[in-house]
Amino acid sequence: MTTQIDSGWEPRARWLADELTMRGDVSDRAWIAAVAAVPRHVFVPEVYEQDQTGRWQTVDVTSAAGLDRVYSPVTLFTALADRGTHYEGISSSTKPDLMLRMLEALDVHDGHRVLEIGTGTGYNAALLSHRLGDDRVYSVDVDAELVEPARERLASVGYRPTLVTRDGAEGIAEHAPYDRIIATCSVPVVPQAWLSQLAPGGLALVDLKRGTGAGNLVLLRRERDGLEGRFTERWAAFMAMRHYGEPARAIESPNLRDQQTRTTTTPPNPWSENRVVWFLAHFTGLPVGVRFGMRFDPDTRQPTAGTITAPDGSHAFVMMEPTSDGEWSVTESGPTSLWESVERAHDLWEQHGHPDWSRLGVTVNPDGQQWVWIDTPHSPASWELHA
Repeated sequence: MTTQIDSGWEPRARWLADELTMRGDVSDRAWIAAVAAVPRHVFVPEVYEQDQTGRWQTVDVTSAAGLDRVYSPVTLFTALADRGTHYEGISSSTKPDLMLRMLEALDVHDGHRVLEIGTGTGYNAALLSHRLGDDRVYSVDVDAELVEPARERLASVGYRPTLVTRDGAEGIAEHAPYDRIIATCSVPVVPQAWLSQLAPGGLALVDLKRGTGAGNLVLLRRERDGLEGRFTERWAAFMAMRHYGEPARAIESPNLRDQQTRTTTTPPNPWSENRVVWFLAHFTGLPVGVRFGMRFDPDTRQPTAGTITAPDGSHAFVMMEPTSDGEWSVTESGPTSLWESVERAHDLWEQHGHPDWSRLGVTVNPDGQQWVWIDTPHSPASWELHA
């Protein structure tokens, strides 16, 4: 008896390829053919989604609705971790539109050897294998519980790229050099191993994030034994790279005592409304490990304030609605003034003519020094990157 999956995935895969083409996410015929040929459902046998209450629910991928979900331009969470008080998504199959934009940005050609950082479900490795041949595709992930199922899924549809269980920051030195490196996890600095394993003239596409949502994809070229390049115009985000035995970052409960309220001319919610400012704020005083969120009206469920919390218990919230003077009310508590860092970043952004992502770049030297800059690598508006 023919199952829904057996008979239903191919037209859906062709639809997805056509949809990504129509939306302008992909134009290379080789990548379009890969999307239409690779059965994404094989790589996502388990899918989880959060309902309106925040609880994770299992999606039935064997149903027509489930297949529609799988062959649509959405991120699919495929693994959860029990954090004691809640579950957290730790692995996903990235949105196909983002994945294809990244693959096109890499400017992959026949004969190239590609290293993927973050095997995940194996779907992206399958696209690469279809495009280049699996003997030219290498992928690494820290979690054997992800790598081994990905290996089995890939083999079940005829792909056998080289998969290695290892900390992704180490790359795969024994098979270097690579013409292209693509990272499907975010990092606070560019690992030096990626530089040493990239061939001269090669490209690396890296999601550089200094904090949650604070950064973007940067396309780096290896020249003169270093890396240099600019951030992509369209913003994207991946989950942070995980390392062996790495504990979840602790964060104290917000200190809501001794609150002080004032007004600010810096708009709220930079993490969604002005991500360049949010990125720059991580160079102007925000502590490592800050988290942002929203406050909602209990009756209307509409957002009323943006919030920032730091590991030391510092807290800030900024009202969404401006005052009659066109400013915003901000309330802070704890040892660190979090909103002052955002204000300094906003001032910096204004002083430099409201730069967008395309004006920001990254340089990585062979000696390990690396920095972010506005406009040129030697601009006075530059900040060193430290792990």
